[in-house]
Amino acid sequence: MIVSNVLEAGFWGFVGGSALILGALIAWFVSLPQRLIAAIMAIGSGVLISAVAFDLMDEAFRQGGFDSTAAGFLGGAIVYTAANVLISRRGARHRKRSGSNPDASQTHADAGAGTAIAVGALLDGIPESVVIGVSLLAGGGVSVVTVAAVFLSNVPEGLSSAAGMKKAGRGPGYVFGVWGGIAVASGIAAMVGNVALAGASPEIVAAVTAVAAGAILAMLVDTMIPEATEATHEYSGLIAVVGFLLAFVLSKLGG
Repeated sequence: MIVSNVLEAGFWGFVGGSALILGALIAWFVSLPQRLIAAIMAIGSGVLISAVAFDLMDEAFRQGGFDSTAAGFLGGAIVYTAANVLISRRGARHRKRSGSNPDASQTHADAGAGTAIAVGALLDGIPESVVIGVSLLAGGGVSVVTVAAVFLSNVPEGLSSAAGMKKAGRGPGYVFGVWGGIAVASGIAAMVGNVALAGASPEIVAAVTAVAAGAILAMLVDTMIPEATEATHEYSGLIAVVGFLLAFVLSKLGG
């Protein structure tokens, strides 16, 4: 049963990370309208906000109370922000760009920022993947809302970064190797989260869940929401609300 849970966690973590590969495939073979990609980001933002509020923070508070939840939430945001500043200065600032700033993407790609972009994708994805693994510990199955949110947030990242790498002359082996490796790493992160926290106290599980929630919310405000708003303008709020409502309904139906 334990092995089954770990493997299931790895599978769902990989599913969330595989959106990076999907995005890279789209960028390699198809040219999508910028506003469509930004709309996907807006939907993903709404879904992630709902997941943070109703799946992560609510569950963290239920298990560990206010102290563990608050400390983890602020800690996750602080750690994410510090790491994000570091890698952004090394060329990963536009890793979730939908294409509205092609010159910046080209500059970063030309500067050899592929490693920084990959590290940035890991920074965005690991907290999300750990939460997927933790969500299976209660025995009620994976959080569909969380997996959907992770998937939707990863598609534009794989798309925009792969487009920049392609313009910089990177071959398909390099591009899909990078994103395939990160998708596998996402699955491993989900498995590690499931195994490492299997016997942990409710307070520790709550703190880790809240850390992921803080990191995800910080990522949303830093990267996804500004990009979605820049491209979809006055419609981004409405689109995000639709994503939030969809995730809210799924979380209540799943409960």
